[in-house]
Amino acid sequence: MTYRKQVARFVEPYRITNGRKFRLRDFDPGDTRNLKSKEGAKKLLRDGVDVLCGLQEKLYAQDRWAVLLIFQAMDAAGKDGTIKHVLSGVNPQGCQVSSFKSPSSTELDHDFLWRTTCDLPPRGRIGIFNRSYYEEVLAVRVHPECLAHQRLPKRVVTKNIWKDRFEDINAFEQYLSRNGVIVRKFFLNVSKDEQKRRFIERLDENEKNWKFSPADVKERGFWSQYMTAYEDMIRHTSTEHAPWFVVPADNKWYTRLVVAAAVNDALESLNLTFPVVDAAKRQELESARHFLAQEG
Repeated sequence: MTYRKQVARFVEPYRITNGRKFRLRDFDPGDTRNLKSKEGAKKLLRDGVDVLCGLQEKLYAQDRWAVLLIFQAMDAAGKDGTIKHVLSGVNPQGCQVSSFKSPSSTELDHDFLWRTTCDLPPRGRIGIFNRSYYEEVLAVRVHPECLAHQRLPKRVVTKNIWKDRFEDINAFEQYLSRNGVIVRKFFLNVSKDEQKRRFIERLDENEKNWKFSPADVKERGFWSQYMTAYEDMIRHTSTEHAPWFVVPADNKWYTRLVVAAAVNDALESLNLTFPVVDAAKRQELESARHFLAQEG
């Protein structure tokens, strides 16, 4: 059985293209689609990384499409590890990772899409956003004081501001799609209990102490508000051209398998091929071959 057939069942259950009836409680953070073998999942991931490596090489050579992968999650959900493991076989020359934390004063002087737009991947590349413009309808929504720091004119800060931003994001992602940028968005759905376990692990293990921040615990206190914000976000920004994947994140080995499968699915949909050289270029190649043959 081909890799694609093996992993098809790990993609579709989590893809959201129309969020009208989406409810976060319908998605189990511990789901593994009855896949019991952790080692089997790791082998499938290795196969997926190999497939991705070949597809990325064609993407880079063809230089027509760009791919944007967006990762959003609560703290300790495993974004960094997922990005590391899934993209481990990709040529660094064809991939770029951008992380977005609290905006700078310069960034605050621009519209909310500006700072991420500057880091969009060029054609032939895979771009990864570790957090993104979606923070503007997540963290900023949970912490309204952040909105005040943006110094927006009062007339635009209405009760409909989140709906307005959803519309802006949808229009922006449609614009990207119409310009050859494939957008795939991943919400790593970790449970509150599993987050707590990982926080304690970071406190107990010296080599993981550096990962822990007191701010993480503070944000945990807003868990229910964040879940409401995530649910509303996915409901309003899931589209055919820029779907959300609500990926179970309580088992890291399964999270990575699902993300790799979804990324490969997106790339395979492009029917990527290596460029075919024309007659003039082939003549140049033959001339180069002749020149090299004459050396020495």
